[in-house]
Amino acid sequence: MPMRTLIVDDEAPARERLKRLLADVEEVELIGEAGSGVQAVEVIEKEKPDLVLLDIQMPGLDGFGVIEALADPPPVIFVTAYDEYAIRAFEVNALDYLLKPFSRERLEKAIRRAQEALVEERDFAARLGPLLESLAAQGRYLTRLAVRDRDRIRVLGVDEVDWIGVEGERVIVHAGDEAYPVRRTLAELEARLHPARFFRAHRSAIVNLDRVKEVIPWFKGSHKLRLTTGAEVDLSRARARALRRILEW
Repeated sequence: MPMRTLIVDDEAPARERLKRLLADVEEVELIGEAGSGVQAVEVIEKEKPDLVLLDIQMPGLDGFGVIEALADPPPVIFVTAYDEYAIRAFEVNALDYLLKPFSRERLEKAIRRAQEALVEERDFAARLGPLLESLAAQGRYLTRLAVRDRDRIRVLGVDEVDWIGVEGERVIVHAGDEAYPVRRTLAELEARLHPARFFRAHRSAIVNLDRVKEVIPWFKGSHKLRLTTGAEVDLSRARARALRRILEW
């Protein structure tokens, strides 16, 4: 049975070239294309493709952001002109990658590998996790964050984020007067946000240090952080010691 395949690339000529190359590949049934990361997330969640040919370097939400925005990422072949360390990471953790420009033969090889893997029913979400961790460990901090805005995906620059908190079982990103749920744990976000800019105030909150206006003493050695928006976030006693070293108060 052909793999239901989605093409994602912000450049129309690149999408057209992929469609031409795949036209005669029996293992593939093209179900659509997306010209941005945000559109890709929406199409993937709606169509549930068997395979995604995913560009990495896209404005707004890049290929990694697409994967992070999905609760259950599908099998992915990355299409990239990315640097050497990322390519090595793909070879270990990702299904496959295509380095632009690539030949028809190289594309067909990647498709065959995808089909074999699909038959084996591998856990692709688990395979992509180490890739994202590898990139984060090498200093790739988030510059944008995909959040839920009712029935849409909104892309926030991390500079727009005031603080992130846990409400019940949900993680909520606060930006100005808005609050958006995300499909990430607080620990995952802490690992992906630059530690010089974002601070874990206690086990249920991360704050943007640029938004901290006041540190208010509270009970038993704890404090509250008053942000420029007027919001107040608890600061635990243990984390107060760490913040004191950062702010040198």
